[in-house]
Amino acid sequence: MAEFKLAPLQKLIEQFEKMQGIGHKTAQRMAFYVLGLSDAEANEFAKAITDAHSKIKQCKICCNLAEGELCPICSQSSRDKSVICVVEDARDVAAIERTHEYNGLYHVLHGAISPMDNVGPDQIKIKELLARLGDDEVSEVIMATNPDIEGEATAMYISRLLKPMGITVSRLAYGVPVGADLEYADEVTLGRALEGRSLI
Repeated sequence: MAEFKLAPLQKLIEQFEKMQGIGHKTAQRMAFYVLGLSDAEANEFAKAITDAHSKIKQCKICCNLAEGELCPICSQSSRDKSVICVVEDARDVAAIERTHEYNGLYHVLHGAISPMDNVGPDQIKIKELLARLGDDEVSEVIMATNPDIEGEATAMYISRLLKPMGITVSRLAYGVPVGADLEYADEVTLGRALEGRSLI
């Protein structure tokens, strides 16, 4: 029996399939959900996407997501400015913040070094991190990249750049399972990983 296809529906499914971790069946369910919305709900959904895309920028200091020049974390004067936690993705910031164990600043790389994917040090926000370390305010950088091959390579590359600067470089302890993404780790695991971080 031939599959019933409508071009606009297929295009919608294909757009959802482009999202990381979304397969064909999930994309299909999402597309049918959108089709079931009223005109007003569909317009609100579309507006939320375009608003997020046009209004959310990168923080000029840490490269985290921000509506203005600074993200909510860089805007807080109470944060410990002597420690910077380096993560691959803005979602990792949210994951660590949920632990309530960390009060320093962040730096979002927007990726990891991956020669297989043609991603080198210049394609992620390493230069921006180095620019933040010019003064003597930062004493420790915590490498909280994902515990996979790319995350480890990125952590080692950055640690080699920072050691001559006299900055302590530490790595999250392996309470986080190897091969897992930080955004999926629970608060207790991430909290223990932060407490048990080690020098690299």
